[in-house]
Amino acid sequence: MVTPRVRTYIPGLDEILYGGIPERNVVMVSGGPGTGKSIMAQQFIYNGLIRGEPGVYVALEEHPSSVRRSFRHFNWNIDEYERKGTFAIVDAFTTGIGSAAQREKYIVKDLDNVSELVDVVRQAIKDIKAKRVVIDSVSTLYLSKPAVARNIVMILKRVVSGLGCTAFFVSQVSVGERGFGGPGVEHAVDGIIRLDLDEIEGKLYRSIIVWKMRDSKISMVRHPMEITDEGIVVMWDKYLKVAPNSISIVELPKEEVEEMRRSLSESSESVSNKEEYEE
Repeated sequence: MVTPRVRTYIPGLDEILYGGIPERNVVMVSGGPGTGKSIMAQQFIYNGLIRGEPGVYVALEEHPSSVRRSFRHFNWNIDEYERKGTFAIVDAFTTGIGSAAQREKYIVKDLDNVSELVDVVRQAIKDIKAKRVVIDSVSTLYLSKPAVARNIVMILKRVVSGLGCTAFFVSQVSVGERGFGGPGVEHAVDGIIRLDLDEIEGKLYRSIIVWKMRDSKISMVRHPMEITDEGIVVMWDKYLKVAPNSISIVELPKEEVEEMRRSLSESSESVSNKEEYEE
């Protein structure tokens, strides 16, 4: 039986996920500052929009205007999808203060009230019939009260997954920290994708590793990653070989590369067949 999957269409990511993210999975995208978490989340949403999958982006750390500017930086034109009603930003940053904020349709007035956030997110998902959701960043909700981290993630997961969405929850960690942004959150989500930026002998290296993914085989190595003018690109057929004072990029064994290709092809056929059936 082929697991129904949602393709991210992020170059190289679906390969190391052996075909994409299992449908309705909530995936935590974790990493330190500058690792590309928000870019990956925005790319995930936009790649769905251009393929007819509505999306909701919950902005907890940036003004909605800044979020829109970030999308446009990569020439991801979200304006037309907002006008058509297939994309929505939930403003959980401004509390409605300011003339720009007052033009937003979905506003969370009390940022400490998780119930209000859940209600607004639920309404946005229902209104646009969303299939993809991003919360950036979920760790903002419990930075000052880490003991409730798992509970908050579980509440949001039940709503998002229960409404049929596949989601990225962005999670902040401090530089050098190897956790996932909150106690117990790794058990609350279905998948974890960890992005890193490491300095080796005076040079910075970007990398990605899939820590876990429910109902899916995953690559078990750390892959090199780049942020280009078109967004994130994962070097899926290579991995980072790290020694105490050195690092090298090594080709994956051919049999692993072929298995990833085959899994992606099977997933693509499954998605295509599903679309034809729905039509």
